[in-house]
Amino acid sequence: MSDTVAVKYKMYTPQMPYGSAPDMPPFTQAFSVGTAWNNHPIVHKLTLGQTLDQTVRFFGTQDALVYPDRNFRLTWRQFSDLVDSLARGLMSMGVKHGDKVAIWATNVPEWIPLLFATAKIGAIFIPVNMHLKKAEIDGVLTQSDTSWLFVTHGYRDANYVDILFDIVPELRNTPKNTNISCSKYPFLKRIFYIGEDIPEGFSSINDILDLKENTPVEEYLNRQKECKDNVTVCMQFTSGTTGNPKGVRLSHRNIGNNGYWIGACQNLSSRDRVCIPVPLFHCFGMVLGVMACVNHGAAMIMLEKYDPVQVMKAVDQEKCTALYGVPTMFIQLLDHPDFNKYNFSSLRTGIMSGSSCPVIRMQQCIERMNMEEITIPYGLTEAGPVMTQTRYFEPDIEKKCFSIGQALPGIEVAIINPDTGDFCDIDEDGEICCRGYNVMNGYYKEPVATYKFIDEYGWLHSGDVGRMDSNGYFYITGRLKDLIIRGGENISPKEVEDFISHIPGVKDVQVVAVPSKKYGEQPGAFIILQPDAKLTEKDIQDACNNQIAWFKIPKYIAFVNEFPLTGSSKVQKFKLREMAAEIWKNEP
Repeated sequence: MSDTVAVKYKMYTPQMPYGSAPDMPPFTQAFSVGTAWNNHPIVHKLTLGQTLDQTVRFFGTQDALVYPDRNFRLTWRQFSDLVDSLARGLMSMGVKHGDKVAIWATNVPEWIPLLFATAKIGAIFIPVNMHLKKAEIDGVLTQSDTSWLFVTHGYRDANYVDILFDIVPELRNTPKNTNISCSKYPFLKRIFYIGEDIPEGFSSINDILDLKENTPVEEYLNRQKECKDNVTVCMQFTSGTTGNPKGVRLSHRNIGNNGYWIGACQNLSSRDRVCIPVPLFHCFGMVLGVMACVNHGAAMIMLEKYDPVQVMKAVDQEKCTALYGVPTMFIQLLDHPDFNKYNFSSLRTGIMSGSSCPVIRMQQCIERMNMEEITIPYGLTEAGPVMTQTRYFEPDIEKKCFSIGQALPGIEVAIINPDTGDFCDIDEDGEICCRGYNVMNGYYKEPVATYKFIDEYGWLHSGDVGRMDSNGYFYITGRLKDLIIRGGENISPKEVEDFISHIPGVKDVQVVAVPSKKYGEQPGAFIILQPDAKLTEKDIQDACNNQIAWFKIPKYIAFVNEFPLTGSSKVQKFKLREMAAEIWKNEP
């Protein structure tokens, strides 16, 4: 991309007319050049620990973390004290700067404190998808070099404890409070159980807290001083299009600043109470939820897992002002027979993400749930994750439903021609790309893949086709990559194909997106069988059960004799997608 071509580039970052926010903390530490509304910096250079400490100083006595269904409630001061106790205990156990600390759990109360505890001592936090099964958790542990793993008993039909006993048999013979010696996972030192009745070989949260006094406060403070805002603080495993998920390395600067502006687009402040029923292992829960709240002092009203009745109760009882969810979640709330039993008048804003929302449903959220200021973000894990978002003051419902908003302050968003590398004109389709503070530090141990994703000019390529209008609103119009997005869950067709291809009797397989009214897309598989094989759809699905996450298992399966091919014998996936849309057009 030449300098002369760059003249064509049009990037629009509107002013943020939020007015004054008297209860917002005056950020006074070192920042990069540029300020936003009310003299706030566009990009601050705080670590997550420094951001939390700042919030505690201003809002220490206000609610920070609330689980209304279990009567669990912490103020910002109490939350910070728990974080410090866990951090000192982890240091006493031997957690070092750069160690990988993974958590495989639902949204339990220990989840968020552990995130900040690891951040304060320079460890790298790895949220693991709670839907994963045996083959997938094995891949994560192997790829990530995880040293310390926190787990709950399990989720749905996945028993985490049994899976870990299977892949880490040394656990059963590991004495209490000693490190594991595992040949398969040489980095793995301890597995902590979150809950009662600690299984043999596992450690507990109390074991950590009991050791906090072994790390002097001064040593703990010195460790925090070693933390830098541009180093990796979190590693999210995301579904790509070339096989197994990759570890996306996100820094304090990436997710801290992204959380700040995500919250600003909702006009969040310490007066707000944000209901977060989405999974924390996704950036949706962790960055759009937690980081937005911590940056603005808003209370986090958490649910361990999504349940429409519990969501409605939480909004009503806790007087929530914001609610997060994917369109499917909002539709389930609006259509629930008990909807009218609950009071939604406290709601004002929130986030709807994961897939597009029908206008009629958005109108219902505004009229029946009082969410006039609801916002729509767009991004991907590698982008920290949000690059564009609608603003709370956007009055146009068409913009809320059909656009993905405008660029966040501090982030350049461009439409680039994927063939020439030139910047596209207004209303011209091209690939949506971004660069700025939000772009990941790269894939873990994947330099080649990183280089393919981030070009030599620093532009991160989303793989989505879109356009920008003259007012700086962006729109998605297509997709360059084969990613399937099912109700907010990203599915790599290649990953599912690799698994199914090893099922005895399968000769070849291609997985594509099938349009779904309820989930946006569902995975569908076209399979060519070996000559003598007599497999059924149920046989394929049964072989996938308990081996890969349930949402990756093809909802629809068709057995075919051949795939449509190009002249060079490459599979024409676009034709398979057209076939899928026709074959299963009457499916929900």
